[in-house]
This record gives sequence, structure tokens and C-alpha cells, in this order.
Amino acid sequence: MTRKIVYIVHSVDTEGPLYESLEAKFQRLYDVFNIKLSPSKKLLEKLKNNKINLKGKENAVSTLLSNHLTNYNDTWKKIDQMIKKIFSRNFRNNDKDSFGGNWIFNWHCLDHVGYKYNPRKRTLGYHKIFDYYKKVLRKNKNHKDRIHWHFHPMSTYNDAHRCATSYVNSPELYQILCRRILERNWFPSVFRAGFQTERPDSNWFLEQWIPFDISNMSMLNNEDIDNSIDFKNGRSGDWRRAPKDWSIYHPDHDDYQKNGNCRRWIGRALNVMNRIGSINQKEMDRAFLQANKNNPALVGFASHDFRNLETEVNYLRDMIKKSSKKYPNVKFKYSEAKNAFVEIVKFKEKIKKIDKPIKIKVTFKKKTLSDVPSLTIKCVQGKVFGPQPFLSIKTKKKRYIHDNLDFSKNKKIWHYAFHGDTLPINDVDEIGIAANDRFGNTHIKRLKFKSDGTFKEF
Repeated sequence: MTRKIVYIVHSVDTEGPLYESLEAKFQRLYDVFNIKLSPSKKLLEKLKNNKINLKGKENAVSTLLSNHLTNYNDTWKKIDQMIKKIFSRNFRNNDKDSFGGNWIFNWHCLDHVGYKYNPRKRTLGYHKIFDYYKKVLRKNKNHKDRIHWHFHPMSTYNDAHRCATSYVNSPELYQILCRRILERNWFPSVFRAGFQTERPDSNWFLEQWIPFDISNMSMLNNEDIDNSIDFKNGRSGDWRRAPKDWSIYHPDHDDYQKNGNCRRWIGRALNVMNRIGSINQKEMDRAFLQANKNNPALVGFASHDFRNLETEVNYLRDMIKKSSKKYPNVKFKYSEAKNAFVEIVKFKEKIKKIDKPIKIKVTFKKKTLSDVPSLTIKCVQGKVFGPQPFLSIKTKKKRYIHDNLDFSKNKKIWHYAFHGDTLPINDVDEIGIAANDRFGNTHIKRLKFKSDGTFKEF
């Protein structure tokens, strides 16, 4: 296979409808640029058209308040209408890749849960966004779109329109994944960070279970970040020290922006038609140039489903066309994210044959005179990514609990004991165990416990 290839990965932060009032638009103007103005529709239009003196911030404000960035899909009806367009044959068949493939979307679904204040009218509840797009993909099986994962850490005051940085302070993180395993038989292998923001705790969390991350927003020029209050000094989307080419890398244990010895891989994705970190023709050309030097490129684009994806894709297609003409020997491929990562990993590590996908086996031992009830989890094929599988427990009172496993001398075997320091087996309703391998293959086992203490897989 040629090394002169650009993998096009369109990642959509999939969050459902977003409403924003006139007052909220002006509040955001204040939050981002410290510009305080009285809200009015007339003034908003003047700001959009650069007709107000803002001491050099006119263009930045015009972009922030542009129609594309503020005319949201604020109802599910509007999203339905957009989905109908972008899943049509005419749209997908337009401008095929070098291999005759159609455009592919990667839907990174977010759960809005745990919030107390919801001024942007987010769709709240577990699986709400996930289920909608799962249904869309079932109806459109001819497309190669896939669902992946997106997460927003909980804000201090539980505001649904805010995104914090701490995974440690976000118990919703474990609730979402526990429920996704047990209620939807699904576990992620590809991730995108909310607000593209990571910290040491998220780096360590992902290193345990998720092999692929497409959150790197490093830019050649950080002027836009430096001039925005919400991004200044690394407050959001801090990738200033991360690789700026279109390669993937292993992060450092203590510094997710630095090349290191972690297992997981991070890829680069720039925004589309946005005020911060947007893809442009220069960046697209750089990707094709990299590939032309026999170094395959993974080019990520970051969008939101509450914006017009048809407009954004057409914008991207135009750039890809221009770069392709400049570098006729370079092929480009519209890609599902996991597949793109795997292909690049194979190139980087000179892998000719991928191992068989991971498989795990779970056995349950009842209480005996010498021991408490326990699980044994064994990896019977392949190798688990990270130190342990992910354990999810549902109690009879419908609590969802994640816990660590006990480690065996054999690195392919783990245990979990039900006793006073964990929870009694008679309170367990269901158990789910999920694991990825390093190529993003996922295996899930789910157990349903019966009243007589036995269980069945489901």
C-alpha cells in the first residue's frame, strides 16, 4: 500500500440541538472579548458586518457572531432536516475520494446528564443523543459513518452550557460509560475531548481504556488563542506545545502535549469555519506535502451537529480538491476514525498483519466455605489495551458502579470479589465488562444475575 495517502477524518462533536438567546450572544461576547454592550438585534447585525469600532477586535467579533456560527440547529426538527440532506445519495456521492469512497462522518456522541441549569435547552438524559444517531445509522447502512465518544466535564454550578476541565470531579464520566455498556452494549475506542480540553487526569483516564484520541488542536499561529479570554493561558483547548504536523503520537505520562511512552495515540483535528483553530488551505496543503514525502497523514476536522454540516463539508471538499491538484501523486481517503488510526499505526510500526481481535471470558464462582463470591475475567484472545478491562455493575436499586479489578500474577487474568469492601452479591443485578485492544477492537461481556444466585449472559 502506498504511503502517499491522506486520511480524511471528519469528527463531529455530536451534542444535539443548541439554543442561544439574543442576550446570551452578547454575554458570550463579553466572556470572550470583555466587550459589554446592550443586546439588540440591530446592534448584532452591525457587529456581524464590522460596523462598530471595537479597537481592532472587529474581525474577531464578526467571526464570533457570524451567521454560520450563531444560526444554530436549535430543534431536533432542524437537525432532522440537515440529516436528511447530508445522508442523501447526491450529497455523499459528490466528490468521491481517490478510492471511489463517499464522505464519512464520525459522530462523537455526548450525554447531557447531571445538570441543574439548562439555558441553551440541551437535550438531557442518558443515551438521548446516542440513540438518535444510532437510529439514523441503522436507516442508512450503506454509509460508513460510525459513532464514537465525546465528553464534557461537569462545570462548578452544573450548567449545561459550560464545560470544565476536571475528570476527577465529574462522576458522570463513569455513570455514562457504565450505562453505555449495560444498557446499549457499547464502549468507545475513539474519543474527542469537550472544548478540546485535556489535563493530566483525563490523560491518565484515557490511557487506561481508550486507544485513540482525536483532540489535538495545535496551531502554527496562536494569535487567536492569545486574544481570546476563554482560551488565553491554556484555559481551553491548550495544545500549544503539541505536534503541529499531521502525524499521530503517543503522549507523555505527565504531559499529554509531549511525545512520550503512553500506549494511546493522539491525532490532530482543526475546527471548520470557526473562530479558533480553523483548518485552512495552508494546513491542508501541509498534509498533502507530508504524505508526498512518504509519511501518511491523518487530517482531522472538528464540527458540531448544531451547525450546518452541509456548508462545512462543501468548504472542506473545495480545499481537498485544491491540495490534490497541487500533489497529484498523493491519494486521499475519507475515513472512519478508528480505521484511519489503525492504518497509520501499521505504517509507523511496520505491522504487516494485525492480531486477531480481542476476546474476553468471564466466569463466576459462588460463595464457598473458604472464599467469597467472585468473578474471573480472562483475555482468551488478543491483548487488552491498558492495565485492566472496564467494570460496570448495576445494583438491584439501579445504582451504576464502576470499580477496579484485582490483578492476577497472570497479566491476562483479573478478579473481582463481592464482600464487605465492595458490595454483596445479593445486591447485584447486572455486570458488564468491556475492553479494547490496541487496534480499537472492542469486546463486551454482560451478565444478568438471577434470584437463585446463578447468572446468564445477555
